[in-house]
Amino acid sequence: MNLTSRTAFAGVALLSLGTAAPLGFASAAQAEELTLCWAAWDPANALVELSKDFTAETGIGMKFEFVPWTEYAARFLNELNSKGKLCDLIIGDSQWIGGSAENGHYIKLNDFFAAEGITMDDFVPATVTGYSEWPKGTPNYWALPAMGDVVGWTYRKDWFENPELQAEFKAKYNWDLAAPTSFEQLKQIAEFFQNRQVDGKTVYGASIYTERGSEGVTMGAMDVLYSYGFKYENPDKPYEMEGFVNSAKSVAGLEFYKSLYDCCTPPGAANSYMGEGVDAFKSGQVAMHMNFAFTWPGLQKDEAVGGDKIGYFANPKGPDGEQFAQLGGQGISVVSYSDKQDAALSYIKWFANPEVQAKWWSLGGFSCLRDVVEDPGFAASQPYAQTFLDSMSIVKDFWAEPAYASLLQASQKRFHDYVVAGQGTAKEALDGLVADWTEVFEDDGKL
Repeated sequence: MNLTSRTAFAGVALLSLGTAAPLGFASAAQAEELTLCWAAWDPANALVELSKDFTAETGIGMKFEFVPWTEYAARFLNELNSKGKLCDLIIGDSQWIGGSAENGHYIKLNDFFAAEGITMDDFVPATVTGYSEWPKGTPNYWALPAMGDVVGWTYRKDWFENPELQAEFKAKYNWDLAAPTSFEQLKQIAEFFQNRQVDGKTVYGASIYTERGSEGVTMGAMDVLYSYGFKYENPDKPYEMEGFVNSAKSVAGLEFYKSLYDCCTPPGAANSYMGEGVDAFKSGQVAMHMNFAFTWPGLQKDEAVGGDKIGYFANPKGPDGEQFAQLGGQGISVVSYSDKQDAALSYIKWFANPEVQAKWWSLGGFSCLRDVVEDPGFAASQPYAQTFLDSMSIVKDFWAEPAYASLLQASQKRFHDYVVAGQGTAKEALDGLVADWTEVFEDDGKL
């Protein structure tokens, strides 16, 4: 997730910063209190509980500055751009890594990792690439993977297992009603449940992302486009987008996403994102629900739709068998403007400990440490654990360029205008997106 504003990284001079020297817990104890900045959501509450162990071990107190997702990027990117000292540690979105590295907001962690024996080989590779590296594909690290997240799906397992519904579905589609493995199957299920009476109530096929104001429709559309064959650029020529962003496969993917919105979403779904999706599923409106994995622990515990009533599945395959999912999640970084960098680094060192990471998972956080997620008992530790593993193995991410705010704003407009407002064609939307993104990269000196 990468809620943002148009000028996220605008006007910030590139700083020349050395890497802070590593310090152990004893040295860090000179700082009485650290402030960690993040979004206000369930994982943040789990981190507060987890961090009590850090204070007990080091004597360093922890303060937390949490703001709602709708304000998260604007609040903290403004803080970073102004070189503010509020945040000693920040759990910043995956999309911030390029701008935060190039603009000097985060300290580079390579020397610290080497001195403390922290190796990125110990973390799920996709999270290292997504949350820590800049430039991508290079061993330059600006964050420790902190909160793994990915777009996946929940479904009403109790409805899917209803014998009468199973029989009717099998007669109509000639396959057994179950969690879909392809987008074709997903749409058939959504059509089957749309406007159906279940338990005396009218229900609908699926809740998907359509939100215009921040990042929602982009995260949802890309979740489908990846599996249809969309590519951001020519693999052999960076920033060459013509014929890749607007390829025939990309067009088909965007057409599918619009068709899913048109046929199978509940009333009032024109501006839906994480919260609206959770509400639609918890209120019993929809058979399936697209959302980030962080929502799963809360849904699993929900008395109305959780427990044995809920199931999980990874993002399905596209028509050619490709299967990818939109990466979410964040890494934890030390803010370069902090006066307590040594103490902040001690928190990073503590957080990387396997025992801490195991407890982080048990409290509702999503660990990125391989010792945790590759443990033989992990898949059975929660009903959604295997789906999380499956999903994290197929992730792709939106641009992490310093200019990503403008890139995101363009995709939000193009996708929403086509998918929700019904303006133009998918080809026209993607052609326009190529033009928009080309202009951004030209302004950024990349073309």
